[in-house]
Amino acid sequence: MSVAKVIEVIAQSEKSFEDAAQQGIARATDSLSDVTGAWIKDQKVIVSGGKITEYRVVMKVSFILKD
Repeated sequence: MSVAKVIEVIAQSEKSFEDAAQQGIARATDSLSDVTGAWIKDQKVIVSGGKITEYRVVMKVSFILKD
């Protein structure tokens, strides 16, 4: 029987929401084993001088706990 845990990760990118999500997953998989999925909970942009300077995502990342 497998048991999963869910954590919240906040990631950012200067390129796009997709890039922020990719970076968040890449960082999570560096620290966690058996990452099985993620759900984007929220998205936000940072604006400076009338332009978007940063994209942020808040995501719930799930992974399987070791026996």
